[in-house]
Amino acid sequence: MLHLPNDCPSTAATLAEALPATGPARIVAAIAQALPALAARLAAGKLPGDPAAIAGTNESGDAQKALDLGAHDHLLAALSTASVRHMLSEEAEAVERLDPEGGWDVAIDPIDGSGSIGIGAPLGLLFAIYPAGRGDFLRPGSEAVAAGYASFGHSLDVGFTLGDGVQIATWDGAAFRIAASDVRLKPAASTIAYNASNERHWPKGLQNWARDLRLGADGPRGRDFNMRWLAAAVGELHRILLKGGVFLYPADRRKGYEQGRLRLAYEAVPIALLIEAAGGRATDGTRRILDLVPQTAHENVALVFGASEEVETIARYLAR
Repeated sequence: MLHLPNDCPSTAATLAEALPATGPARIVAAIAQALPALAARLAAGKLPGDPAAIAGTNESGDAQKALDLGAHDHLLAALSTASVRHMLSEEAEAVERLDPEGGWDVAIDPIDGSGSIGIGAPLGLLFAIYPAGRGDFLRPGSEAVAAGYASFGHSLDVGFTLGDGVQIATWDGAAFRIAASDVRLKPAASTIAYNASNERHWPKGLQNWARDLRLGADGPRGRDFNMRWLAAAVGELHRILLKGGVFLYPADRRKGYEQGRLRLAYEAVPIALLIEAAGGRATDGTRRILDLVPQTAHENVALVFGASEEVETIARYLAR
């Protein structure tokens, strides 16, 4: 193993030591235990078989890749013994019923950014935990009691909130160890993430925001910004939690994008819960994500999240 001059054995607490013995924490632990096997399959790429092979179509008509379905089944098995009553997944049209006596419902995106499966780009996983309900997941995100994500990159990381801050743990080959505790976002952003190719379809106010952003110190914003785009919401979430910044995937004029493109229940809500727990904001451009109530389980939504001041600035531009 390669050792750097400042390397030393980690004394950080393990995730198991850091998690309280509560229902939501049990679910976080169950998902974390399932991650190394998923990360190992990702790391193997095409050697055992093509993880990007088309294996089906999801509820929105998007092509499902082999790893999408494999990850869904893997997480379904992991949650079946964690007191989960209902599981809503991006990869299944119907809500899965697991333990009839379970105390919790879980909304999950087993693989976020799956368009990049098989090329070594950042991928992730997102989930939100609710008290057990009717199983339709037509409830505001503010009812969620916990949320988390996994980031599959050059390290395997899992971040979570149980409602009292955000903790991030990194896999050391034998256990997850806490790498960052009580993560807090700076209110101002210097790094912005969005797909610039869609800008011409945006509302005029948002186009003006992007124009002023690019003008930097020479424009009305009076300072320069950096741009990033990983094409994976979890990758952006992980970077923003660690480094700050803002991500946006707004609604636009294209067919199928009028209400945004990310899923409210299992993408936007987990991100919003994590970002707010770290002191940031998450909106659909103007409205708080956690106040929105989906009309369907797989409903799309626009999403802006990160540093509170920049999220508020975007809302002001949209209102012009």
